[in-house]
Amino acid sequence: MQNFLLPPTEKRKQFELRALGMRDFAGVSGDQPLDPFALAQSAKLLVVDFDSIEGLSPGSREHLLSEGAEEWSGGACSRPLPNGWRLVILNPAHGKQRNRATLMEEVAHVFLGHTPNRLAVIGRNPTVTKGDLSEPPAVAGGRALARDYNHDDEEAAYAIGAAALVPYSSLRRLVMKGSAAQEVARHFHVSRQLVEYRIKVTHLWPEYKRASGTSVEHV
Repeated sequence: MQNFLLPPTEKRKQFELRALGMRDFAGVSGDQPLDPFALAQSAKLLVVDFDSIEGLSPGSREHLLSEGAEEWSGGACSRPLPNGWRLVILNPAHGKQRNRATLMEEVAHVFLGHTPNRLAVIGRNPTVTKGDLSEPPAVAGGRALARDYNHDDEEAAYAIGAAALVPYSSLRRLVMKGSAAQEVARHFHVSRQLVEYRIKVTHLWPEYKRASGTSVEHV
């Protein structure tokens, strides 16, 4: 693989190579968008509808979808089902594009062999934060506890998942021809914010500003 098809930093090169491996496994190449819901099946992740969750009080359900909606994006149960699959719940308040990125992060955790290894306090009665929706959380002192990933694993899973959704070679080509972030986002079925994140971490931001003539607020 030629270097110009990879990001300039060694860290991002390694992330990109992992992401390309996931895209190859999924059978997509070039500019094709990747469907994380299809890939989740290969990772033995079963996405369930938020409305199917039992045991949540009406107040807790309303909180998770309104004022608490930005405190969590979704996550996978750390304990597998008897058939080996794990349940994944996504925040319906975040929309399809953000849900795709969240699910892709969970898929990346599986492909990378990550296991949750920290106990995290995630709220009361229970409320949840990003990445935490485990089998029902233990409760201590009125606070819900759930397994969490360490920082390095979280960073790698998000970065590799994002790279699998928006591959560098395609992103670079689109940036150089002056495509706006929203246009790239529509093509890959992701959010504009995710595209801007990819542009910045792959050091394409100066080229993007020059080619597109836009001034996008830093994210």
